[in-house]
Formats: sequence, C-alpha cells, structure tokens
Amino acid sequence: MAETRTALSKMEAAESELVWNRETVPKVLKIVSTRLSQRDLVSLLLVSPWLYRSLVSYPSIWLSLDFSEMGNAGNRLVAALSLPRYCYVKQIKLEFAQDIEDKHLELLKIKCLDSLQNLECLNLNGCQKISDKGIEAITNACPMLKVFSIYWNVRITDMGIKHLVKNCKYVTELNLSGCKNISDKSLQLVAENYPKLELLNLTSFTDEAYKSISFLTQLKFLDLCGAQNLLDEGLACVAKCVNLVCLNLTWCIRVTDVGVICIAQGCTSLEFLSLFGIVGVTDKCLEALSRSCSNTITTLDVNGCIGIKRRSRDELLHLFPHLKCFKVHS
Repeated sequence: MAETRTALSKMEAAESELVWNRETVPKVLKIVSTRLSQRDLVSLLLVSPWLYRSLVSYPSIWLSLDFSEMGNAGNRLVAALSLPRYCYVKQIKLEFAQDIEDKHLELLKIKCLDSLQNLECLNLNGCQKISDKGIEAITNACPMLKVFSIYWNVRITDMGIKHLVKNCKYVTELNLSGCKNISDKSLQLVAENYPKLELLNLTSFTDEAYKSISFLTQLKFLDLCGAQNLLDEGLACVAKCVNLVCLNLTWCIRVTDVGVICIAQGCTSLEFLSLFGIVGVTDKCLEALSRSCSNTITTLDVNGCIGIKRRSRDELLHLFPHLKCFKVHS
C-alpha cells in the first residue's frame, strides 16, 4: 500500500513538473526574456531542453545582436547569423568590436543573405578594418537598412558611400563623423539620395558641402561637432532645415553671431543647442534665439563662449525659462 502511494506521489510530481514546464515556464520566460541581455539569453539556452524550446519559440527576442568591444567579433557574427533563431534580426551592433574585417561582411552576404533581409540598424562605429569593399558587401545584403553608423573609420572613401546610397534606399539615420577619407562628394550623395533623412552626424567637409544639408528638409537631429570648416554661409543653409530639434555646433570655431541668428530665425522648434567652445558668438545671438525659441529650448551649452557675457544660470533662465540642462560637454 505504501509503495502504491509512493508511486502515485511520484507520478503526480512528474505530472506537475510537466505542466510547469509546458505552461508556466513559457509564460514567465515570455515576460522576463525581453529584459535580459543577449549573453544571458544565450546562457539560458543551455540550462534545459524546455528552456531552449521555449526561448527559441519567441522570434521577438532574437532581433538584436551585440558584439560591441568583443574579440573575434567577425567569426562570432557569422556563426550567430547562421543560426535559425536569428533569421529575422533587425539590429546589429559592432561598435569598436575587434577582428571584424571585410572578409566577414563578404561571408555574411554569401552565407547569411536571408537573415539580413530585415536588418534595419547596423553600427560599425570604430571598426577600423572595414573598407569600401566591406561596405559594398554588407549594404548589398541589407536592402531595408534605416540606421547606419560608421563613426571614426579612416578607410572608407566616397566609393563606400556610393555603395550605401545605391543599395540602401530607406536610410533615415546616418553617422559619418570622423570618416576623414570621404570628400564633399559623399555629403552631396547623401543629400541627393536621402531626402527623408532625420538624423545626421558628420565632420570634415568644406563649407560649400555643408550648404547641401539644406536639401534635407526632414532633418531633426544634426551633429556637426568639430566641423571646423563650417562658416556662417553654410550654417545659413542649415537653417533651411526648419524641422530641426537638435543641433550640435560644438567646436565649430569659425561660426559667428551671423550664422546662429540664421538658425534662430529658421529653426524655431529647437530643443537642444550646443555652442560649446565657439568664441565668435556673443549675447546678440542668444537674444535672437530667445525671441524665436524661448518656449522650446531645454538644453543649451554656451560654456567656453567667451564672447557671451550674460551666461550665468539665472541669466540664461531669464532668456530660456524652460532650460533644464546647461552643460552638454564636461
């Protein structure tokens, strides 16, 4: 009799565990998995067959790959995209990843083309071994790309940007800052091919090239930090981007009141503006900004602007009552 009860107890326990694994675990995982890092998710796959089956059944948690600052990133990326669970990946981050080269991007095009058809965001910031050859391969494999960032790459040239605009028609966010081997032609290609661009980050062009930014009428975020060739004439053209809400002019040392007043008159929805380090601007430009943007600006950095005399916290709040942030750069 005791043996029968023991057997029944074991059967009930087994059945209870089965129900737990089939019903409760998947429900819990569906909630928790969205908050876990990529590394934690992969670790969970190894815990048990139940966890593995549950996790891989949720495509929404396998939409991103992040190998930022990791070693052997190229081989890791190819291996990951060869797995069925990453067949709908939308975001790949390789910022300052090590050992990612053109050959890896070319291999992705050959082996993982289907897995890249839905890719929308690609971050190659600081990947110094990537050249035009790699850009050609990866952009050819990612027709739906919307966000592309390749900050601080000194190997790509105008040819790489030509491949980008040819293969990826839907880009709305682009970061080319620090790409010292691209010329004015690249900015012209961007302006001509991406009329719906909303975010742009760049440096190292001539003032004549910056004038082409005026064609990007839907631009909302523009970062020109360190654009030392930008003059008032170029900034006057930027002012035609009337939808701008964020403008970074940090260390644009050749800009004066004339250019900033044009911005004040044209970009009346500004919420963020950095004039950090510009010695050629004075209180006059702040007065112009106050007349047009006093109700919208919440972040304003005028540190290092020695020509602006009234830049204490109280004086700035008088001009811009909604200011919350007074320093962008430390």
